[in-house]
This record gives sequence, structure tokens and C-alpha cells, in this order.
Amino acid sequence: MQYFLLKTEPSVYSFDDLVRDKTTVWDGVTNFAALKHMRSMHRGDKAFIYHSGDEKQIVGIATIISEPRPDPKANDEKVVVVDVQAAQKLKKPVPLSVIKSKKEFKDFPLVRIPCLSVMPVPKDLWDAILSLST
Repeated sequence: MQYFLLKTEPSVYSFDDLVRDKTTVWDGVTNFAALKHMRSMHRGDKAFIYHSGDEKQIVGIATIISEPRPDPKANDEKVVVVDVQAAQKLKKPVPLSVIKSKKEFKDFPLVRIPCLSVMPVPKDLWDAILSLST
């Protein structure tokens, strides 16, 4: 199993929207590096949902429930989408400011490349984020 982080602007589509909808197509990603990460996803992988904008915090966990496929709305086969399903809301959101304050996250793309909308999360950092959310 692999772990990822997916960013979303909560005023556009929030984790609560995902919980309400149960599943959604994760689309709208056009950045080359983010798309590379999406193409490496597999059914059963997990992803943190991160609210960008004013919130800047990890709020929930989703499960990837499909293999990547070409985005039918795009005219470029390199642009892919995946289906995601709400798994659980974190007991306590984990703010970016807390993540930035911890040494173990200094090389984490969320800290180093803040504009990246899809990124892998190493298992040790996944576990560290989970421990910060309790």
C-alpha cells in the first residue's frame, strides 16, 4: 500500500463534501509532478485530504478506489483521474504550521514544494501525522 496527500480548496470541494458524496472523481490536476504521482496510485492506497487556502491543514483520510485513467474532460492522455472514497475524518486536524515545526518533516513535499497538489507520503511520515491527529 502507498500513501498520498491530496490538496483541495475547501470552498470548492471539502472533506465534508466527500463524506456526504461518499465517493468522487479526483480531477482537475494538471501539474506534471502531481500527475506523475496520480499515475502511480493503485486501488486500496490511502490519501490524506488537505484543505488548502485559509485552512492549511490535513483533515481526513480517503481511500483510492480505482486505478488511474485518462480524464475524459481533458484533451491530453497524460491527464488522469482516480476515484476516491471517504474513509475517516481525523480526530483533530493537523495544521501545516505544526508539520513545519517538526524536524522529521523538513524534506516532506508539503513543506518543500507547497504548490504541489498531489504528493506521496512516506509511511513513517504518514504514521507521524496520524499521531499528531489524536
